[in-house]
Amino acid sequence: MAQWVTVWRAAQLVGVSRGVLQQRIRDGALQLSDDGRVSTDALLALYPQARLEESGLLERVARIKDEAFGRRVRERLLPSQEVLAQRLFTQTQELADVRRHLERYHALVMELRETVRDAARDGDDARWQRLQQQIERGLARVLATETVDVLDVMDDMLKVMSAQVTLRPSGHEFTVEGRDTLLQAGLRAGLKLNYGCGNGSCGMCKVRVIAGEVAKVQHCDYALSEAERAQGYTLMCAHTAASSELVLETLEARGPQDIAPQQITTTVRAVTTLAPDTRLLHLQTPRTNRLRFLAGQSVTLGIAGAGGDDVHATHPVASCPCDDRNLHFYVARDDGDAFARALFAGAVKPGQPVTVWGPLGTFVLAESPRALVFAACDTGFAPVKSLIEHALALDAAPSIALFWLATRPDGHFMANQCRAWSEALDAFEVSLSRHDDAREGAREMARAMRADLFDIDCDFYLAGPEAFVATLDAQLASAGVPAAQRFAEVV
Repeated sequence: MAQWVTVWRAAQLVGVSRGVLQQRIRDGALQLSDDGRVSTDALLALYPQARLEESGLLERVARIKDEAFGRRVRERLLPSQEVLAQRLFTQTQELADVRRHLERYHALVMELRETVRDAARDGDDARWQRLQQQIERGLARVLATETVDVLDVMDDMLKVMSAQVTLRPSGHEFTVEGRDTLLQAGLRAGLKLNYGCGNGSCGMCKVRVIAGEVAKVQHCDYALSEAERAQGYTLMCAHTAASSELVLETLEARGPQDIAPQQITTTVRAVTTLAPDTRLLHLQTPRTNRLRFLAGQSVTLGIAGAGGDDVHATHPVASCPCDDRNLHFYVARDDGDAFARALFAGAVKPGQPVTVWGPLGTFVLAESPRALVFAACDTGFAPVKSLIEHALALDAAPSIALFWLATRPDGHFMANQCRAWSEALDAFEVSLSRHDDAREGAREMARAMRADLFDIDCDFYLAGPEAFVATLDAQLASAGVPAAQRFAEVV
C-alpha cells in the first residue's frame, strides 16, 4: 500500500534534489495530495530505478561499523543513543497503533463473513452467494504475500536515521541528521532562523513545538518561564528532534532588514596564501557571540594600525552562514587599501583581534523556483561562493551555473573548488574565462550566456568591479532579462 511523504522526504528517497522534484511537479509529471504530499507509488512509477541498495542508505549504515571512519563519522550519521532509542520507541508506538486497528478490522471482517455465510446457507437468494464469494476473494487477496514497497522500507529507515522538521507559518522544511541540534540543522539547510549566541544563553532561538518530540542534547543557561514551558516552547540550540517528524512554530527573517546590526570582536584563526596576490583571511567569533548574517552580505573589518589609528575595510563574507563562527574573506593585493596592505605585509597574524561590524548589503538570494546563474569577476567570487553554498543547502534550484572572469593572472584562485562542484553535482555547470579588460570580459560572458541560458528562465547574480557589473547587467537587460531577475553587487 502506498504511503504519502513530503516532497523533501521524497527527494531523499529517490536520490534527487528537491528542486528537480519540484520541477517535475510543476511539469505535471508528479501529483501532490491536498496537503502537499507525494505518493510512494507515484514516485516509483516516475523513478522505477530507485532501489534501497542503490540509495546509499545501506552504505552509510555499513560505514558506521568500520572503525577506520572513527567517532566523528558515527556522530555525523547517527544521533545519540538516547535520541535513537526515543525515535525507535515512537516508531514502535505507531506500529502498535496500526496493529490494533488491523486486529479490529480483521475481527469485524471475519464476523461479517460468518454472518453472510449463514445467510447464504439458509436462503436461496443468489445475491448472498455473490456477496460471500466477493468477501472470500477479497480476503484471499489481502492475506496473500505482496511485494514490499522499497520506498516504504527506505522511508522507515530514514525516520530512524534522520528527522524531518517543518516550520510554521513559512512551511519551510529541513532534515536533522547525526547529533546536530535543531539550530545547526536549520542553518545548514540555509534557513534564516532567529538566534543569537547559539549556546543556550540568550533565548533568541526560542520556538514552540506544535507536533512531535524534542530531546535536550546541550546544556543551556537560559530559563524558560512556566508559561512558556506550558505552551511547548524550547530552545533550538540545545535540543534535537526525538521523533521522526517535528513541527515547530517560529518567525524567520524575510531579508536583510530583519538582521540586527552587530559588533563582534573576532580572532584571526589563519591567513592563507591562495595565490600570489590573494589571501584567505579566516576569523573566528567567540562561542557566545556569533555573527548572524545572510549569504552574500558584507561586513566592515577593523584592526589597530601601526600609528595607533584604526584601519577599516569592507569585504563580503565568502563563507556560508551555516558556520557562523568561522568567517572567510578573500583579500586581493591593493596598495590603495590600508587593510590589504597590512595583511600582505604580515601585520595581521593568528591570534590578533579583529572587530567586525555588520552585516551590510542586500545582495542575498531571493526565494524563487528558477534556475540560478552566478557571474563573478576576480574577488567578486567571495559573495558568489557564499550564495552558491546557500543555494546548495536549500536544494531548491533546478540547476546552477557559475561564470567566473579573471582579469588578473591569479584571478581564479578557487578554481579547484569550482571544478569539484561541477564534478560532484549533475545540475552544476562552471565556466572560467580570462580577459585583461573587465568590460570586454563581461561582454564575452554575456555572449556565452546568450548561447547557453537565455532560453531558460533564470535568476542572475552578478558580483565584481563596477565596470564588470554595469556592463553585464546592461547586456542582460538588453537581452530581455527582467529587472526582478537581476541582482548585482559591486566588490
